[in-house]
Amino acid sequence: MTKVAQQWTEQEFAGLDLGDARLNKRAKRMMERFSANPTASIPDACDSWGETCAAYRFLGNAEVEWEAILAPHWERTEERMRAQPVVLCIQDSTELDFNGQEIDGLGPLNYEARRGMYLHPTYVVTAQREPLGVLDAWMWAREKRGADGVRSGLIESKRWVEGYQRVAEIAAKMPETRLVYVADREADMVEMMRCARDLGTPADWLVRAKHNRCLPDEDGAKLWEATTAGAPLGEIAFAVGSRENQKGRAVRQQLWAREVEIKDGNKGRITVTCVVAREVGAPAGVNPIEWRLLTNRTVASQEQAVELINWYRARWEIEIYFHVLKNGCEVEALQLSSFERLERALALFMVVAWRVTYLMRKGRTCPDLDASLFFDPDEIRGAYLLTKKKMPANPPTLNEVVRLIAQLGGFLGRKSDGEPGAKTIWRGLDQVFAAAETLRSLRDGLG
Repeated sequence: MTKVAQQWTEQEFAGLDLGDARLNKRAKRMMERFSANPTASIPDACDSWGETCAAYRFLGNAEVEWEAILAPHWERTEERMRAQPVVLCIQDSTELDFNGQEIDGLGPLNYEARRGMYLHPTYVVTAQREPLGVLDAWMWAREKRGADGVRSGLIESKRWVEGYQRVAEIAAKMPETRLVYVADREADMVEMMRCARDLGTPADWLVRAKHNRCLPDEDGAKLWEATTAGAPLGEIAFAVGSRENQKGRAVRQQLWAREVEIKDGNKGRITVTCVVAREVGAPAGVNPIEWRLLTNRTVASQEQAVELINWYRARWEIEIYFHVLKNGCEVEALQLSSFERLERALALFMVVAWRVTYLMRKGRTCPDLDASLFFDPDEIRGAYLLTKKKMPANPPTLNEVVRLIAQLGGFLGRKSDGEPGAKTIWRGLDQVFAAAETLRSLRDGLG
C-alpha cells in the first residue's frame, strides 16, 4: 500500500465510526484498494483471497449503514466548501443497470423488463469546476407497476425538493460561502421554488426550464417568448468539446433575461428570473444550442447573465462523474447478492470516482503543484518508466505526471488534444499502480 494512498484515505475518512474499530479499518483498506485500481473487480483489487473474503463480509454486514461510510467524506466536502466564495451543488439522477444479474431488491428501470437501481447524488464543484466531493445521495429501486399501471413506492420527484432542503441546511452553516443549487429540467418544479422561498432562499437555485408557462396578468403571454421579446443583453462565447458523434466547436449565444412572476401552485406567486441563451451562427446541419434557465437571482447585466450560463455549463461535471463511476469504476459489473450490499459498495466507489475527477481537474487548474503531493515516488517513477521517459532532474509537476498517466490510457498528448480526460486517466492509473507495486517488490526482494 502506498504512503500517499494511506495518507489521503486517512484524511478523507478521519472520524469514520461504523461502531467497531475493525470495521473502520476494513472500510479504509477497501478504499485504498479500490482507489489504487479503480477498474478492477473486488477480487482483483484485493491483495489476497483472505482480503477478498473480508471485503465481501464487510459489504454483507447488515450493521454497516452506507450513510455512515460516506459521513466522513460529506464532512470533508463541507470543509472544502467553506474555503470557497461560491460552490455549485449539482444534482442529477442516473440509472445503474444490473440486468441479467441475480441481485435481490432491484427494480425496473426505464423499461419494466430492465432491472437495476437509481442513484441521485449532490455533487459539489467550484465555479472553476474543481470537484469538492459528494454532499449527499439518494439510492432506491423502483416498485413494479400494478395491474392498474400505477407504480407504488416513493414519489421520485420529491428528491429535487429534498435536495434543495439539504443544500439549504448546509448553507446556513457557512454564511461566507454562496451555495448554488444547480439542476436540469426535472427540477423545474414550483414545489422546489416554493420551498426555497418559504425557507428564505438560504441557497441560490438555477435550473433548466422545462415548462413554457403562461404568465399571469399578461394576456396569455408565454414565458420564453416574453423573455426574448426585447433586445438581448449581450453575448457569450465558449467552446464545447466533442461528445459521441458531435465534433467540438466554438459557440456564440445571445442572452436575454427577464424577471417575471409565475404561479406557485398554491394560489400564490413566485418571482423568478428567466434567462435565455440562444446560439447564433451554428454550423449548417447542426442544431443550435439554446438554454432556458430559471433562477432566484436578479439579472440586470450581461455579466450577471454570463455568470449564470457558466454556472449552468458546469452541470456537465456531474455527467463526467457518472461516467467515471459507471465506466471507470465499472460499478454496474459488481456481482453482489442484494441491493443493500450494492449500497455499501457504491458508498465506497462514489468517493473513488470523486478522487479520479479531482486528479483530472487539479492537473488542469493547478498544473504546477508538486506531483509528490498526490503520487508516491514509485508511482511517479513507474509513469516515467512505462512511457519510456527520463526522470527529470527537478521534481515533476502534477500536470506532467497526469499527462504521462493519461498517455498510458490512450491520450495522444498532441498540442491540439488539450488536456486529458477522466477516461484516459483511470485507464493509465491501473498500469502505473501495477508498475509501482513491481518496483516496490523488486526493491524489497533486493533488500
